[in-house]
Amino acid sequence: MAHIHLLLAGVILSSTAAGTLGQFSGIHRLENREIFMLLRQMKRTSSQACLKDRTDFQFPWKGGKTTRTQTSQGTCFHPLMLQQIINLFNTENSRAAWNNALLDHLLSRLDHGLDRLEQMEGDNLACAYLGSVVRKYFQRIHRYLQEKSYSPCAWEIIRAEVISCKTTLQRNSKKKKQKQKQKL
Repeated sequence: MAHIHLLLAGVILSSTAAGTLGQFSGIHRLENREIFMLLRQMKRTSSQACLKDRTDFQFPWKGGKTTRTQTSQGTCFHPLMLQQIINLFNTENSRAAWNNALLDHLLSRLDHGLDRLEQMEGDNLACAYLGSVVRKYFQRIHRYLQEKSYSPCAWEIIRAEVISCKTTLQRNSKKKKQKQKQKL
């Protein structure tokens, strides 16, 4: 279960497309570490106690070998992923589940990352169709929380999922950056 948490944090943290890391890479790494740290600090329930509540939210870019197209798509929709994660944690139900000081700090870091990413990337119309994929993924997450009545274990599973998807996106971003360096 701990691996799921780390993976989800990685996905959340990889909010900068590989091609734009350049001058911001040091800042980006620090932000990612801080977001991972905050997500780990937010843990309130034992992962072992929540094993029965696990589910597959069908994150579209996870697992196994990632193709070049999947890598491009994964970095393409980072702003939408970050916005959806902010929306997920910026609710009354989330406030009831988490330490509000940590939650506010997490939301602030995510919002800052989203603003910076949008400034660097601008509108990427080539990726617009991926919005429905991301929205469906987060609809499954919201539906799960509702079905579980926003229980502590449900939030723990979601926290782990966010870490997992963030890790996957971060890994895809690194792969894309490495491929771009190889072309040069």
